[in-house]
Amino acid sequence: MSAQYERRAFLKNIGTGALVLAVGQPLAADTQKVKPAHHNTPINGWLSIASDGAVTLYSNTTEIGQGTGTALAQILANELDLDWRLVKLQMAPVSPAFFNPAMEEYATFGSLGVSAQLAPLRLAAAQARVMLLAAAAADWSLDIGQCDTEAGYAINRVDARRSSFAQLAAVASKLTPPAKVPLLPKERWRFLGKDIARLDLPSKVDGSAQFGVDVQLPGLLVATVIQSPRFGGRLLDVDASPALAVKGVRQVVKLHNAVAVVADGYWAARMGLAALVPRWDTSQASQADTAGYAKALLAGAQSGGGVYVRRNATLEDVQQAYAQASSQASKRHQAFYTVPFLSHATMEPMNATAMVGLEGATLWLPTQSQSLAREVVAKALGLDPGNVVINTTLAGGGFGRRIESDFAVQAALIAQQVGKPVKLIWSREEDMRHDYYRPAAAIQLQASLDAQGLPLALRFDVASEAIAAYSREGLDAARALPVNTAAIGPDRHYDVPILHTAKTVDAGVPVGYWRSVRASHNTFALESFLDELAVLAGVDGVEYKRRLLVDGGREQRALDRAVELSAWHTQPAQGRHRGMALIHANGTVVVHVVELSEEAGAVKLHRITTVVDCGFAVNPRNVRAQIEGGIAFGLSAAFYGEITVHNGAVQQSNFHDYPLLTLAQMPTVTVEILDSDAPAGGVGEEAVGPLAPAVANALFAATGKRMRDLPFSKAGLSLT
Repeated sequence: MSAQYERRAFLKNIGTGALVLAVGQPLAADTQKVKPAHHNTPINGWLSIASDGAVTLYSNTTEIGQGTGTALAQILANELDLDWRLVKLQMAPVSPAFFNPAMEEYATFGSLGVSAQLAPLRLAAAQARVMLLAAAAADWSLDIGQCDTEAGYAINRVDARRSSFAQLAAVASKLTPPAKVPLLPKERWRFLGKDIARLDLPSKVDGSAQFGVDVQLPGLLVATVIQSPRFGGRLLDVDASPALAVKGVRQVVKLHNAVAVVADGYWAARMGLAALVPRWDTSQASQADTAGYAKALLAGAQSGGGVYVRRNATLEDVQQAYAQASSQASKRHQAFYTVPFLSHATMEPMNATAMVGLEGATLWLPTQSQSLAREVVAKALGLDPGNVVINTTLAGGGFGRRIESDFAVQAALIAQQVGKPVKLIWSREEDMRHDYYRPAAAIQLQASLDAQGLPLALRFDVASEAIAAYSREGLDAARALPVNTAAIGPDRHYDVPILHTAKTVDAGVPVGYWRSVRASHNTFALESFLDELAVLAGVDGVEYKRRLLVDGGREQRALDRAVELSAWHTQPAQGRHRGMALIHANGTVVVHVVELSEEAGAVKLHRITTVVDCGFAVNPRNVRAQIEGGIAFGLSAAFYGEITVHNGAVQQSNFHDYPLLTLAQMPTVTVEILDSDAPAGGVGEEAVGPLAPAVANALFAATGKRMRDLPFSKAGLSLT
């Protein structure tokens, strides 16, 4: 099935009475690549206007709880000038015409859902609005300047006649989109920057929302799997008869590194799987052990790795700048920080539904990476990618885990062998033990200080596994050469020369992109270290960092507001202590101030005050929700998150030994969004990185002890 055929079939099946407007210039073939967005580059997508006036936005962003689809619909409704209640969302087909222009693929990650599509989608909606106005002007024999729009209607300014967008869509769809169009001025904005209720909430409340595990098809069978307990192991053989003796079990399927049991339902499949005793070949499997790997990471950080060189610089430039600055030092300070492997632990375990025939395959996936999943599944089945159709469902959490395609490939291979549609559901235990984990890391920080204790230069040595070596089928492998860039930064907001090195220390444990990626360990180390330096210098931690920020910059502005909002310079209540950390990542500045108390290892989080400059906030309500979610996510990791490995196998299996923050432990959170003229930045990941160091700095204020190792439970601390 070619991309062109897929698009024609899609348009044909939109619905009776629907009239389609092409927004922008869709690409004609899968072989073409969408170039990154530049000025005046429209989004490659579609909107349709039905005969009843309903407008459908065909989205390329998976709903994983972040609400991006609602924000995109707000942008469309605002710039098209249409009644918000008429907007509907539908996932677009997987075709280059619908690729996110910033990432050149159909995917949802990197906090790019809104930030990369705000400007092009506004332009696309404005183009559609002008086309509708042109159609109305022609019908009324008027100049287009004598026409305007209002809430889904074209208005005749001469005699006040009105025509609905539905009435005009047929003519408008035949017009060529104008290259340059005026955007609606701010005084006419009805939805941008407004608190709008999420479009996906009603269906989630009434239970009609379809997540991956909810997919139902005629004749659908259910499968579950057990994979080699040690990473890198493969299946030797298994006696299928014990499973086949279980009522409801239909078939046992052998895969390269797993065994699947297919049954009439999940419970029968699970019972059949429990009856099996697979034999594994672990001759090439990982032998990693957490204790030994931790030592290797520390040694790697001490020895240093490849030097990171930013764009438009040279290795010599970086080394000379660092050497010159550090040579003036009056004194030096260094410290080591460590973080463990972490699981994504999504509430909905990995699952996929597949139906495979001789000529093609159709999958229903809660995925963050549709175009890659299509390519990988096609390769596994020996099909042309154009013959693989991906239907995107809602996903019960993502956090980067659903970027991977392992579960989709398994479902497709199982369905191919069974010859019927199959829904694969991983158990929680399988999900926990076969993740693509946040890399464990050791970080050595060294500071060259002047006479006042301020840093003249910093050296940042990180040792970890390389995400690009394991994640996304090697698609990002170049990012680890010659330096593992996923281990570097972000830190460019501090006006201090920094020498970054990254050393890859492999453990054979698959690693991947975890919410906030490199910020989850680097920001913990850097923001904690700067607080250490402030204490050594006898300077307030906030004031110390403020001196290192660009005067009048976004970071300093956000920091100043956080100081004011949290009453930083006033004495907290008896027994309470505060800590602060900040970040500038993905176009967004986040400052956390944590207020807590501690007694005999029991930590009570009283309040977290957060100030956010995310550029233009399309939906402030959604921004606040994402920041709050990031705080909860970060607190779980900071206090409890740890995946340990013994002889190449993960030791944790469920939430009893990989606990999450409870509702009772969640502090009061205040989130303030600053008005900003900056372009829209990300909000899904940015609150996570600075959370742990803000807590660590508050814990130092409370106990006098530095928390340089995550999780804090290693130091005997727990939340109350």
